[in-house]
Amino acid sequence: MYRPNPVAATGEHTMDDCRKTLVEILQAALAGVNGRLRVAGHLRQHPAAGPVRVVAIGKAASSMAEGAWQTLGNRMQKLLLITKPGHADHFWTDMPDVEVIIAGHPVPDEGSLAAGRALLDFIDASPADVDLLFLISGGASALVEALPEGWDLEALRELNRSLLAAGLDIVAMNRIRKRVSLLKGGKLLAYLKGRPAKGLFISDVPGDDPAVIGSGLLVADPQAAEPLDIESLPEPIRERLSTLLVLPPAPTDKIPLSVIACLDDARRAAAERGRALGLQVCEHAEFLQGDAAEVGAALAAQLRDGGQGLHVWGGETTVVLPPNPGAGGRNQHLALAAAQVLEGLSGLCLLSAGTDGTDGPGCDAGAVVDGGSIGRGKLSGLDPHLCLAAADSGRFLEASGDLVNTGPTGTNVMDLVLGLVTVES
Repeated sequence: MYRPNPVAATGEHTMDDCRKTLVEILQAALAGVNGRLRVAGHLRQHPAAGPVRVVAIGKAASSMAEGAWQTLGNRMQKLLLITKPGHADHFWTDMPDVEVIIAGHPVPDEGSLAAGRALLDFIDASPADVDLLFLISGGASALVEALPEGWDLEALRELNRSLLAAGLDIVAMNRIRKRVSLLKGGKLLAYLKGRPAKGLFISDVPGDDPAVIGSGLLVADPQAAEPLDIESLPEPIRERLSTLLVLPPAPTDKIPLSVIACLDDARRAAAERGRALGLQVCEHAEFLQGDAAEVGAALAAQLRDGGQGLHVWGGETTVVLPPNPGAGGRNQHLALAAAQVLEGLSGLCLLSAGTDGTDGPGCDAGAVVDGGSIGRGKLSGLDPHLCLAAADSGRFLEASGDLVNTGPTGTNVMDLVLGLVTVES
């Protein structure tokens, strides 16, 4: 789970008790929102009466599908699993009546369009009397798509790159994605044609609204006719989006939907593990958002000026990317900014991680930093200020031995930030 740099770790070992404790608490939080466990628990409480065909889409699709398979057994007739590279468990490839599609994320690719076609074919081939179970998690927005006339893959990819670079929050991005899609914003409902269906969601959005998760594949968009926030996007993108302002009527069908895991569940699981370890715990209700560096510095200052114990935050910050960004995502950006505030202080550490196991384009979930992080990174000749300006926090944190690598976690409930104070301020 941890990738210390052996050179940076000499002298002051990076895996001290404070940092080990935060990694242990992160693992407990991830277990508390695991897709397999959450789906299995829900289906045991709400058993299916007959055969079921399952569609799993998102970063947690494989884990959620496993929970359905373990619970439904032979009642699961077929499975369509759509996820990102590295997130599909290998045992699916040898199972009958299972189709696995690997698609692009965070930027859609040909696999995303193939996934859209496969999804519609899967629904169309399903008998009218067989239940459809949709398992949706974060990442679905990029992983599955069908486009209107006049849009092709390159236009879609350029839109998604612009959305990511503009620093828009997930809600604003998904509103724009809905406008372009023939599936999102509840448009998928029209293809069900009255078939019995239900949806289970792992939420990666503030407020845990199924209309927002995965851009609302199964919920009609209540804001479909409202203006889009597109002023920060390039002019060619704005012009193309303007052609989509006249919308067809939204589907009025509704199906049962349940959110089975969310950020609050992960925060509670983290707090429970902290208390089990004998720590005083402060659960911060605020949703972290805004500039990642500013948030990281503010949280580190709270730790520096506060009392002993574990602090638990959650949310999803943003980073406005420079033209040629370096390595690392918003969690590493947040952690490096926090490390600057913590520099030279003992008994303080902060962990920031994406609960899906990825932070930005790399393979790391985030980082755990302490008072020695800046000094360790500087041993490699790196400047933390320059790395932050270049969105290259990952390079600095790799040099300092502070990166956290979980691999795919089987869930996705945005980001967790954990702080631990072991000495009185």
